[in-house]
Amino acid sequence: MKNWRLILLLGALLSIVLLWQLKTMIYDAGPLKTPTSIVIAPGDNSHTVAKLLEENGIINNALLFRIFARFYQVDKKLKAGEYAFIPYESLFEVMQKIAHGDVVYRKITLPEGLTKREMLDIINNDDMLSGEITIEVDEGEMLPETYSYTRGMSKDSIVKRAKKAMKKVLKSVWRDRDETIPLKDKKQLLILASIVEKETSVDTERSLVASVFTNRLRKGMRLQTDPTVIYALTLGQKDLGRKLTKKDLSYDNPYNTYVYYGLPPAPICSPGIASIYAAAHPEVSDYLYFVASGKGGHNFSSSLKQHNDHVANYRKKRKKK
Repeated sequence: MKNWRLILLLGALLSIVLLWQLKTMIYDAGPLKTPTSIVIAPGDNSHTVAKLLEENGIINNALLFRIFARFYQVDKKLKAGEYAFIPYESLFEVMQKIAHGDVVYRKITLPEGLTKREMLDIINNDDMLSGEITIEVDEGEMLPETYSYTRGMSKDSIVKRAKKAMKKVLKSVWRDRDETIPLKDKKQLLILASIVEKETSVDTERSLVASVFTNRLRKGMRLQTDPTVIYALTLGQKDLGRKLTKKDLSYDNPYNTYVYYGLPPAPICSPGIASIYAAAHPEVSDYLYFVASGKGGHNFSSSLKQHNDHVANYRKKRKKK
């Protein structure tokens, strides 16, 4: 009888020791010394993931991971993606991170004022995105923004999101626009916004710049904006690489607003939300002209004489520099 009691006691003690060792293996700090990332591919099973974790020094024992992944049913919750691990994460923390799909989100920024070509170049040059761009894109159709994505997502997915975002913004801004603006539809709003975007990067000036162009449209004046001439010469496919000349201003192309009246046939870049809003809500003014002030902004004028004075002052400042 005493022997059985002793055996039971020893068994209980052994169980406690084993449980303590298992707890230590699961919850104690792992072997990882430096931050490391791995990629779990779609369809990877617990065997593949455990091996990947062990090979990268994230866990000590692949078999132990598989056993506890089965016990905690993590093997049924494996989610594909890129995972980042910090030094000394325990086996349990590693399992939980994968089970919760705590993947790394990367970011890609499409700045305001870029042409379609420039935006697509940024997407194409991102090595963490996959595939080729197969979606057709029109100029100005993608919203400048910072987009989050996970490693391996398709380049097409970024294009789709940027196009969808632009449609959403245009619809919202057009609905709440100043209905007195001389624009027929959302496309014309986008065209005007693209010109505003190219003319100024000063937030406080956008609505004033928009007022100059809407005032000119109302009066039937040519817009005479240099960025449209640059686009007429390059069609957004390259950088002009030089300053505009007087001869350029007479270049016969529908985008050239020194030659043709009204808006260009399409946007000349992708404007940001601020420029789109400014085009839909221009400042109430009688301004018809503006020129660089030499201080990062512009001087606005309602008469040609005043404008010419501002131009002369600007040229004097440039000469002094």
